[in-house]
Amino acid sequence: MPKTGAGKQHSTGDKMGFEQDWRQAPATAPEHGPMRLNSGPPPGPLFPGSQDFGSAPAEKKAAANTIENDLEPSTKKAGDHADESSNGTVKAFDGWSTSAGLKKVLETWDRQVTGLMGRLASEKTALRGTSNMFLRNDITTGEGFNLLKPAPDSKLNGI
Repeated sequence: MPKTGAGKQHSTGDKMGFEQDWRQAPATAPEHGPMRLNSGPPPGPLFPGSQDFGSAPAEKKAAANTIENDLEPSTKKAGDHADESSNGTVKAFDGWSTSAGLKKVLETWDRQVTGLMGRLASEKTALRGTSNMFLRNDITTGEGFNLLKPAPDSKLNGI
């Protein structure tokens, strides 16, 4: 006999009713275990690996200092060096198509160095401002709870 669903016919031709189909459903359904609507993800970390996000203020300060003292000066120096050495080459090929091509490449290089310097500066500022942001967020959250205090003449005072 073929599988039947609600409203389908048996091989004998009689119509199967909902109740009969419902009684057969557990026998034909795949086994998934009991359904629990109030269950959540299993206990433990949602993402495997280290749970240390490196959010200590000292680590943020050290990273910001590395950007300021190492990365920014090195990036600026590399950008300036490329400009100095390539400007002479552009002048040497003046009047040739090569000069125009090199000039375009240098303009692109300068925009990229400027963009990278801006990105480093914004990362440095973000690292230094994160702990202040957390502090401001904590203060704002605490002030929000002050709204929940009962009025001075409330009968809830002193409870």
